Amino acid sequence: MKLINKALALILIFCLCIPFCLGGCSGSRKKKGQSKYRVCMITDAGDITDQSFNQMTYEACRDFCTANHIDFTYKKPDGDTDYARVAMVDVAVAEGYNILVLPGYVFAETLIETTYKYPDIKFVALDLSGADIAAAAVGSAYYADPDAYDPADYYNTNNTYCAIYQEQIPGYLAGYTAVKLGYRKLGYLGGMAVPGPMRYGYGFVQGVNDAAKELGVTKDVSLEFAYAGQFFGSTEITAAMDTWYNHGTEVVFSCGGGIFTSVAEAAAREHGKVIGVDSDQAVTIDAYGEGMTVTSALKGLRATVYSILDAIIFKGTWDQHVGKIESLGLVSGEDMSLNYVGLPEETTQWSDDFTLEDYKALVKKIFDGEIQISGSLDQFPKTDVKVNVREGTIR
Repeated sequence: MKLINKALALILIFCLCIPFCLGGCSGSRKKKGQSKYRVCMITDAGDITDQSFNQMTYEACRDFCTANHIDFTYKKPDGDTDYARVAMVDVAVAEGYNILVLPGYVFAETLIETTYKYPDIKFVALDLSGADIAAAAVGSAYYADPDAYDPADYYNTNNTYCAIYQEQIPGYLAGYTAVKLGYRKLGYLGGMAVPGPMRYGYGFVQGVNDAAKELGVTKDVSLEFAYAGQFFGSTEITAAMDTWYNHGTEVVFSCGGGIFTSVAEAAAREHGKVIGVDSDQAVTIDAYGEGMTVTSALKGLRATVYSILDAIIFKGTWDQHVGKIESLGLVSGEDMSLNYVGLPEETTQWSDDFTLEDYKALVKKIFDGEIQISGSLDQFPKTDVKVNVREGTIR
């Protein structure tokens, strides 16, 4: 009888423990398939292997969703057209995805055409400004009188969040650092003359100039400045970079997605150096030649994606972000990891002439307002160093 009572007691204890065990297994975040949210990232004109904006966005979305058991996929448009991008939004919505992540200014027309069409979908647009939206809506008339147009009139602000980046800051940091590290003949090659690459380039010019002035070497420093007219490498661009390096250019800031392949190929032949963009490109560029990457000008795409997806899916603070076009830059002069722009601390080729601590001190000066960096694209920055600006494109 005692044995029977003990057995019954053990069974009762086991039954009482089952709910707690199940509850412990579920964790604080839902398993895959249980969340009401499903995330889809749509590429612009490139692919998720572009070593730049698309790949960074894709990997950030994938990693966040994998870690938190959220359904995720990506779509690549059939071509570089607004029609193709809108079609991918239609496909994603039809498949049940309700958070769409769109990286790049080319999605302006997509927002205009789809955000009212799908009011229950949450749109997250990265690196897309109000000016991009207004210009897409009204055409060239926008540039004649920008103040006459309100971007909010052309897309649904009730379901859309946009983030832009202060590219002039990491551009400045890259240019300043390069000169401090001893480079005197520099080059800037942007993908196309559109706001992102332009801000990077104009910031780069300002950083080069300020560092040269501080060192008293403005007469020794020169800068080649051009756009490729595309965001992928080609034999024509490689040939142009061969010419730059052959004529003494020591380091080129490659600022246009896949064009780094042409820059790196030419640099490898002439023992030149390269500055990467958007992500830390040291591993990729150094595959062309060991130690080729001086640094990379970074955007915090991963931080942005993690922050906004967490706000939507877990924190329930979407209302604090929706309808905004946030300009992301420096948020700390002390903790570099909190900033949305900067240089990679581990792979930048610091030296005794410019150390990691020197870099952090520079960031603090910018954060504190001691150093002012213009983000205006109205005119090319004035410089004391010699700058050779190529009209048109280099190819």
